[in-house]
Amino acid sequence: MTAAGTELTLRHPIERFTLDNGLRVVLAPDRSVPVVAVSVYYDVGMRNEPEGRTGFAHLFEHLMFQGSANVAKMEHARLVQAAGGTFNGSTHQDYTNYFEALPAEALERALFLEADRMAAPAITEENLRNQIDVVKEEIRVNVLNRPYGAFPWLQLPQVAFDTFANTHDGYGSFVDLESSTVDDATDFFSRYYAPGNAVLCIGGDLDVAETDKLVRRWFGPVGGRDVPPLPPTGEPSPTTVRTAVVEDALAPAPALAIGWRVPDPVGDFDTYLGTVLLAELLSEGDASRLERRLIHDDRIAIAQSSYVGLFGDPFDVRDATLLTTQVHHPAAVPADRVMAAVHEEIGRIAEDGVEPAELRRVQARIEAQLLQQADSVLGRTLAFAAAELIHGRAELAGELAARLAAVTPEAVQAAARGLDPGTAAVLELRPAGGRP
Repeated sequence: MTAAGTELTLRHPIERFTLDNGLRVVLAPDRSVPVVAVSVYYDVGMRNEPEGRTGFAHLFEHLMFQGSANVAKMEHARLVQAAGGTFNGSTHQDYTNYFEALPAEALERALFLEADRMAAPAITEENLRNQIDVVKEEIRVNVLNRPYGAFPWLQLPQVAFDTFANTHDGYGSFVDLESSTVDDATDFFSRYYAPGNAVLCIGGDLDVAETDKLVRRWFGPVGGRDVPPLPPTGEPSPTTVRTAVVEDALAPAPALAIGWRVPDPVGDFDTYLGTVLLAELLSEGDASRLERRLIHDDRIAIAQSSYVGLFGDPFDVRDATLLTTQVHHPAAVPADRVMAAVHEEIGRIAEDGVEPAELRRVQARIEAQLLQQADSVLGRTLAFAAAELIHGRAELAGELAARLAAVTPEAVQAAARGLDPGTAAVLELRPAGGRP
């Protein structure tokens, strides 16, 4: 690691322990501001959903905000906001999280709220039906009635992968959502929301000894249960090109998405970092390779982006994963021309490599983003929690900027060589009624 890279390491103290019920606890004290963040990461996401229950991980996230044994519906929100705090939750491919950021004196309130719904969320017929309707409306707004709403995040995986875990619609089909039952929800909770399947991460202005006592007081009584095995999400790498065409009645212009399988984000992390920087080098900023080639030089695209991971966060996902290049282009420009230009630019990196100065510019950009995220207690706590759950080391979140600074031009060149045009997944979107 370079000297500059060493300076980028965030040396926040990390304390960890495990309760008798299996709950993993990570404490990240920082007494500089009177704020705490509380996050609970459950090791269950879209890729855990069984066939016939697409969208269930996201639906259950909604249910967790509908009250619990000692907290009435809407009371969680009221109690957090009354203390001057904020809260939210989100569903990802490999986990679901819930979190609060509050003044330090409200720490125990947040712990009580999270422990209560970990023990006994209010899973009722009324709450389930109510939240199914909410999720359906969310799908209508975000996917069905929005141009490019499913492109490419819901559509490209169906081309790129083979297994149900990786190909199915994580937002959920209306048929699957509407047929969900209270028994399904109860079973899902019992299976995946066990304390041993979760990480509790608390950061900010906290006393370690006192927080240890509070965690044991509120989470210790939550009953332990067996923890399910991780879903087998890895797949053999493709050996041929895979293609598909979709139509979008709302889209004003065609679009193209190209996805390549990338190294294992956990098991081959150092190699994977080269791919993360390659995506940045391809598309981030006016000086990026594809921005210059597609938009400024050839003028064959309207917009372009490249990213690793389904949601564009490369550090919170397990294998199997894609680097995706997404291009929106005029109707007069054939998709094949756009695709050829993308492959040519990647081929140039694979053949000629990258200059150290170009790579350093890209490294500086992503390092700045990571350090900015770490400025807030909440951002830092969420990053620690994700790193603990996915990689088994919360400390990795503080090392990411330094690890990226140490990636060599040769590693990025090797990543480009891995993006073989002969194994890409290609999804072409055409406006409905548009010419082929």
